[in-house]
Formats: sequence, C-alpha cells, structure tokens
Amino acid sequence: MTTPIAHGDGSGADGASAPLPPAFAQVVEDFQALAGRDRLQLLLEFADGLPDLPERYADHPELLEPVPECQTPIFLITEVDGEGEQAPMRLFFSAPPEAPTTRGFAGILAEGLEGLTVGEVLAVPADVTETLGLAEVVSPLRLRGMGAMLGRIKRQLGEKAGI
Repeated sequence: MTTPIAHGDGSGADGASAPLPPAFAQVVEDFQALAGRDRLQLLLEFADGLPDLPERYADHPELLEPVPECQTPIFLITEVDGEGEQAPMRLFFSAPPEAPTTRGFAGILAEGLEGLTVGEVLAVPADVTETLGLAEVVSPLRLRGMGAMLGRIKRQLGEKAGI
C-alpha cells in the first residue's frame, strides 16, 4: 500500500480513509455477503481458527498486553522486524476458548492483518469493525472491544517501529 500515513489513525495524508489491505477487505466482504445469524456463525469460525500462541509467549504470558475494554480477558502482543512503516510485523493473541466472540474478533484481526507492514496496519481505518455488519448480532460493547484490540495493536506497532 502506498497511501501516506498522517497520524496512524487510518487516515491518509489528505484525511481520506485508506483502502483496506486485501486480506482484510476479503474478510469484510465475506461478512457482508451473509445475513445476521450467518455472520455470527462466521465469527465463531474465526474463533476456531485463531492460532495458538508460540511457546515464547505461552510460557511467558506476562509479556502480553491485556485489553481491558473487552468483556472477556484477552491479551495480545506484536512483533516488529525493523523500524519505520515498511517494517514487517507479526501479531499474537491469547483468548480463552470459552469466549468465542472475543476469540472471533481476535481471529479476524489475526487473519486480516497477517503479513502486513507496520504502515499498512496503521492505515487500517479505526472504524473497520463497523464494516463487518455484526452490530445486529453482537452488542456494541463487544464491538468496542474489537476496536480497542485494533487500537492497542496500532499503538504497539508505532512504538516498536519508532513511528
């Protein structure tokens, strides 16, 4: 993506919203193609697909950052290989299996952001969670939790990449 990053808030230099990265755009398209209850089922499929934590974090959960805005305990950590917007990043979550909605949100973010650079993630619009069409099947409080996850991811990436 070549859209300039103005403030790391998902706005381009001209204030326009940046386009979604292809993988995230596909996730949004998949959700929008379904009706309400089917969207909830797809969310649960993302919960099942959330990758396990690598041992380096599973053995050291204190390294992960909590997301207290979520109704269920969830933790995340990012890794950045280098500095600046072009640095590749990785993302990992810890979410309990008994919290399928929260795990689903984490799974969406993990799949939608996988393989991106720091700049590409920072360009993802903060309101992307609203484009999934889950408001009719998931409470606004839960949707805010997903937005909080994205906000923490962006903050961590900015700090680690020196942006």
